[in-house]
Amino acid sequence: MTAQINTTATIDPDEVSKFSAIAEEWWDPFGKFKPLHKFNPVRLAYIRDAVCTHFKRDPHSKKPFEGLRLLDVGCGGGLVAEPMRRLGADVTAIDASERNIKTALAHSMTMKLDIDYRATTVESIAAAGSPPFDIVLNLEVVEHVADIDLFLKTSADLVRPGGIMTLASINRTLKAFILAKVGAEYVLGWLPRGAHDPRKFVKPEEARLILKGSGLNITAVAGVSYNPLIDVWRISEDTQVNYMLTAVKAQK
Repeated sequence: MTAQINTTATIDPDEVSKFSAIAEEWWDPFGKFKPLHKFNPVRLAYIRDAVCTHFKRDPHSKKPFEGLRLLDVGCGGGLVAEPMRRLGADVTAIDASERNIKTALAHSMTMKLDIDYRATTVESIAAAGSPPFDIVLNLEVVEHVADIDLFLKTSADLVRPGGIMTLASINRTLKAFILAKVGAEYVLGWLPRGAHDPRKFVKPEEARLILKGSGLNITAVAGVSYNPLIDVWRISEDTQVNYMLTAVKAQK
């Protein structure tokens, strides 16, 4: 695999370094990414339901995403890319960290999953003239980029007419600062200290405006909430901390 990284656009080198340093721990459910492993089933269910509803697929079929091309942006170690491939999608997964990509590729090989992993950026993918995708995923990425407007506009360009984007991020609210920053990093130790810069948290309204200006219309927004009493994440109406949204590009 040839890795080409464009560090002059939306990439924040400090953010890349943070996650590269712990790349080997992506698939350890009890390691530094333990919260993500607990959070992941909710994300996967949201994506499955959104995609199946949009493309009129049966979510209970063995491979409801069969025939759909999917781009997973900021894929990390492949925690979402692998389930997407198992659902039948033709998956291209990219990350600015070459160490993350190597970890993801090694794991997918042991799982015998054919995933096109690339150490690159959305800008490089777009500049290379990649055909647009049916599905573009931006999960917990936008709060780590240097230029959110350029990042989301370029990501939107990679969605085909009639295609769908799913975005997940952290809202820029006092509640999110207390829970997602102070609580998760300093009190509970769920994440390494410094994992997030709360100034980079993105309000759903901000994402909506950028995506709308890029030709995508928001069709759904949902909160993702944690219940500490039963240690479970669930979809909710509270978007004050974690949220997910679905955006669709109109047919030409």
